[in-house]
Amino acid sequence: MDTEKLRKIITERESRPNSDLIKAMDFLQEDFDETKKNLVKLSRHLDGVENLYNQLLKEYKKRVK
Repeated sequence: MDTEKLRKIITERESRPNSDLIKAMDFLQEDFDETKKNLVKLSRHLDGVENLYNQLLKEYKKRVK
């Protein structure tokens, strides 16, 4: 579903048929699920990067004492 069609369904929701509302809700649910999945994946990646950085920083600090 393109953004303009979704926007039209949302703004005209009181006069649109249930089938349009269901299509819009399905689209939004899929978008929500995909976005959430990506955020969790990126959060885990960020945690891993931070952990690796901290390991390297710890080793570096030991060497420059």
